[in-house]
Amino acid sequence: MITGLNHVAIAVPDLDRAAAQYRRMGASVSGAQDLPDHGVTVVFVTLPNTKIELLHPLGENSPIAAFLEKNPSGGLHHICLDVDDLAKTAEGVVADGIRVLGDGQPKIGAHGKPVMFLHPKDTQGALLEFEER
Repeated sequence: MITGLNHVAIAVPDLDRAAAQYRRMGASVSGAQDLPDHGVTVVFVTLPNTKIELLHPLGENSPIAAFLEKNPSGGLHHICLDVDDLAKTAEGVVADGIRVLGDGQPKIGAHGKPVMFLHPKDTQGALLEFEER
């Protein structure tokens, strides 16, 4: 069951510049965190009601590098939704014909919690991430 919006992720070509821009606007901005299993470096902008995740490629095989090749200025990458039971939610979406990306197994995300991504062709063109609360 979806319990809320966790974050909106934006791929950025210059992570330091993007983070500085949000700081200048008065937002609370985390330090950079490398996530080698996901091929990204992330920074979180914490807002009163949600977060913005700034994504930058980490390594040559980063999915964000391919995204930025198509969108050199950056852009909206995915929406992350909180779920109360990731396994049960995944079971339900798969039963509805929605494909889970990768090997279908959860990975540990930036918040140290299990996450999985759904194929955007099955979710109205939006890449969705589920994070277990």
